[in-house]
Amino acid sequence: MRILSVHNRYQIRGGEDESRESEERLLREMGHLVEVYEENNERIAELNPMRMAVNTVWSVEAYKTIRSRLREQPHDLVHVQNFFPLISPSIYYAAKAEKVPVVQTLRNYRLLCPNALFFRDGHVCEDCLGKFVPWPGILHACYRDRMATGVVTAMLTTHRMLRSWTEAVDIYIALTEFARQKFIQGGFPAEKIVVKPNFVHPDPGTGEGRGGYALFVGRLSPEKGISTLLEAWKQLGGKIPLKIVGDGPLALQVAEAAKQMLGVEWLERKPLEEVYELIGQAAFIVFPSEWYETFGRVAIEAFAKGTPVIAAAIGAIAELVEPERNGFHFRPGDPQDLAAKVELALSQPGKLAQMRQEARAEFEKKYTAKENYLRLMRIYAQTCSK
Repeated sequence: MRILSVHNRYQIRGGEDESRESEERLLREMGHLVEVYEENNERIAELNPMRMAVNTVWSVEAYKTIRSRLREQPHDLVHVQNFFPLISPSIYYAAKAEKVPVVQTLRNYRLLCPNALFFRDGHVCEDCLGKFVPWPGILHACYRDRMATGVVTAMLTTHRMLRSWTEAVDIYIALTEFARQKFIQGGFPAEKIVVKPNFVHPDPGTGEGRGGYALFVGRLSPEKGISTLLEAWKQLGGKIPLKIVGDGPLALQVAEAAKQMLGVEWLERKPLEEVYELIGQAAFIVFPSEWYETFGRVAIEAFAKGTPVIAAAIGAIAELVEPERNGFHFRPGDPQDLAAKVELALSQPGKLAQMRQEARAEFEKKYTAKENYLRLMRIYAQTCSK
């Protein structure tokens, strides 16, 4: 197959970027021709606000470029990974004009929520879910500021009026059943949304879990539960060291905590190979997110290394982690309950060792490249047969 992969790259690399690159590499390894149309958010600084706003709603440049590329070289399908904010949904119409089917992976909640997170002022917010015009987002300035939120709202409303979400895309890929149900609740056609999780490739192999520390890997931002994590470790009083890998807007808070709290260490950002080594030697991963998450890539990376996960019982991550088998759940936003689950894990070394085996088995069953490729090919076949 010849596939055109479309992606708007983030300024700070995250799970979405990693997952789409893994998918492209896998397809190439399996003999498919994968071409990429990519924008980078670094270019935002070059655009004046009016041009930026127009591009977010409908990028003429992206439309013309995509249509030209599809006209010059026939493709079997266009796979949209992320179009926001520089590419826009105009690319759907470029593909349709050239009679090329479109697959869209739903890597966040942007098509339902202006800030893409369902998270505002430290708590889950669904005020815009199901509203044709997501005006509460403007009221609360949910994305950057009120003007930027207004631009996102204009994009969402315009394409609801055009029926872009229901008619211009052939198949959507949700990463979990939880995320799929949210999009159905938001008005997306159930029959067009299939579930295919992310995967880890190449297989990093199992770790030994002998490091004697807990580990957090991810963006240092409020929705990731950083404050809950740090408060829980304050309550634990050094019972197990905590290593934190990542960067983000709460970096200063984490740096200060690392100076003041016993056993807390901030390692900043690390290359993926070093992250895998840290995961493999950790006693367990802590996943304290307070938003829904669409997936939780770090969790399956932990499973691949055979490392259990202590996760907040919220959103997609609660679907990935099965309590008492490959990890534990705790109440989201509750540092006391997180501390209690950490103490429970530490009190059961035999069970923790069994969980390592179960975590690895979960990876081998659901999150390998082979399993993912088979699912993706079924989705592509379904799309091309429409």
